[in-house]
Amino acid sequence: MAKTALTRRQATPPARVDDVVGEVRALAIGRAVVDPQLVEAAARAWSANTIRAFLSDMKLWDAWCRRAHVRAGEASAQTVAAYIRALSGQDHDSEAARATRPRAAATIARYLVNIGWAYRMAGLDDPTAAPLVRLEHKAARKLLGTRQVQARGIRFKGDVSDLDAPASGVSLAVLLKATRRDLLGARDCALLLVNYDTGCRRSELAAMRLEHIDGPDVDGAGVVEIGRSKTDQEGQGAFAYLSPATMRAIAEWCNKAGIARGALFRRVETWFDGSIRGVGEEALNPGTITLIYKRLIRQAFDKKLLGPMGEAELERWVAAVSSHSIRVGVAQDNFAAGESLPAIMQAYRWRDPKTVMRYGAKLAAKSGASARLAKRFSAE
Repeated sequence: MAKTALTRRQATPPARVDDVVGEVRALAIGRAVVDPQLVEAAARAWSANTIRAFLSDMKLWDAWCRRAHVRAGEASAQTVAAYIRALSGQDHDSEAARATRPRAAATIARYLVNIGWAYRMAGLDDPTAAPLVRLEHKAARKLLGTRQVQARGIRFKGDVSDLDAPASGVSLAVLLKATRRDLLGARDCALLLVNYDTGCRRSELAAMRLEHIDGPDVDGAGVVEIGRSKTDQEGQGAFAYLSPATMRAIAEWCNKAGIARGALFRRVETWFDGSIRGVGEEALNPGTITLIYKRLIRQAFDKKLLGPMGEAELERWVAAVSSHSIRVGVAQDNFAAGESLPAIMQAYRWRDPKTVMRYGAKLAAKSGASARLAKRFSAE
């Protein structure tokens, strides 16, 4: 694989800026938006995901206001408080509450942030800032709990305490064995290895281009430039290591797919019988990465690579896996290898140490003082 120069990605303005302006103007019917340029600037400063969340949240808020027979632009703290009670499952009496599906604490918090932004940008009093709303939000957090559901980690050798032990259960090593021996398998193999080496999020994997890879060096390793991401909206960029095995997998995939530049990971199209039809030109949709991992777990099960795992445990695994699973597994493997928290955060571009510690919490429980004591007495 020939060396390619690392290039800086050009920032592109977020899509659907006009939709954000429209949502804010809808709140301020009958009066001028305080500053249309302010709204447009805010929308351009947000990431595409933030814009999508804002528009989705505002549609839900508008639907709530209509069911509550309140004009959205005239909503009060009492309106927001009733919304929180419905979202947290505390109110089932009103028609509006019965039509509202309960949400997690983190989702409710996001709704309130976006509603508050919309009102402030519209030049209206922010109903989410009232003491009543803050107390209702606190009560909802207390009721629901704030712990978020974590994707199940896919570690390199599975749920093992000894990193030198053979791979067991659902693991990266087993999923690599389960990949097909054709073009689709070459893509899946490269995707798994790149994700494990870099700990990339799905959006970062989908945005990866062949031009962003430098290598292989004399040892066969490489480096990939990771541009704009969830925690790097200004596009300062970062670099991640690619092992020799990963570089070989990338080269095999690109050679088989005829990729000389452009998007690294692309859709592999198949016929109804599973045979290969061709390779797409565009980057892989980030939303399909979770589906790929779920498919590979089922392939491993069908090939009898998951040991004594039964159908019920398989379904629990498939349900708990997401595109974040390998990122979680990388953190757990680093903790098991004795790496320090700062080193893990730096290597995999984490900003919040609490997130990394949460990923290692289950692993710590299995190797902590109580686990060691239990093993000591069980041996007697």
